Amino acid sequence: MSVPQSPERLTVTAADAGPRLDAWVAARLDLSRTRVHKLLGAGMIRARPPGREWRTPRKSDAVAEGWEIEVTIPPPVPVDIVAQDLPLAIVYQDSELAVVDKAAGMVVHPAPGHRDGTLVNALLHHVRDLSGVGGRLRPGIVHRLDRDTSGLLVVAKTDRAHRALSAALQRREVKRLYLAASWGHLAEAPVTVDRPIGRDPRDRKRMAVVEGGRRALTRFRVREQWRAAELLDVALRTGRTHQIRVHLASLGHPVVGDALYGAGRERGISGPAREWARQLAARVPRQFLHAARLAFDHPETGRRMRFEAPLSPDLAEVAAWAAKI
Repeated sequence: MSVPQSPERLTVTAADAGPRLDAWVAARLDLSRTRVHKLLGAGMIRARPPGREWRTPRKSDAVAEGWEIEVTIPPPVPVDIVAQDLPLAIVYQDSELAVVDKAAGMVVHPAPGHRDGTLVNALLHHVRDLSGVGGRLRPGIVHRLDRDTSGLLVVAKTDRAHRALSAALQRREVKRLYLAASWGHLAEAPVTVDRPIGRDPRDRKRMAVVEGGRRALTRFRVREQWRAAELLDVALRTGRTHQIRVHLASLGHPVVGDALYGAGRERGISGPAREWARQLAARVPRQFLHAARLAFDHPETGRRMRFEAPLSPDLAEVAAWAAKI
């Protein structure tokens, strides 16, 4: 029997008033419009304008300052997930948690189109007693990486660890440092980008910097300057979907190899560096993004845990070539 979920209560401020309700809720909670429409149809969204009673709103209602909006998102429907003996690099494990170095190309948890072959399938084979918080769709998962991003993830093995690590993530006490290669050269560095992210209103498969989106904060520092690109240290202060990729694209310097936010960017580089950029684009096998460092307080002992994963061989080879040319 599933436990009823507490509603998420949101308040519309003067700064983000005006959009349609479905677009506003989708941006604030990182949901698709289709998902919001289904929640509205199921009576899972209520609204209360100032001084009035709670009611079920229409998707086309324009949200106004002072509106309170309640959204109840039901838990995932449990499904049978098959444990699979897939390659999995476990860099640390104890009774409360495990830290894994995820390979590029592996989806973190089952979803439509990816029912098996995921990190969760591998975890169920290699790791015992995973947390069930959030339903069996995502056992033990505290945070995610994109399919084509490699690197470090912490996985909870008990409900207590899952709650503690999730809370620490919300308080921004879990430190995550990435390595990313971006096209061109930043005008200033280090630079902190503080721009809200939500679903792209023109394409729900993409994220974008949008007014009314959720706050997203990323810090970029140049580690190596290449001929027409840079290797960056990237520190996440928040954890929005595609955050690094969207913020770099918003600066005009998308991640090298990012087919969604930076496809064909090398063709915009002119002059002597144009051929170098073409060769770099041909060499990179995927988006150049790697979760290199992870630090958090152990949920049982309180001891600070720190982990580091070097660039995976496919990206290390590209970086070595770019640094020499």
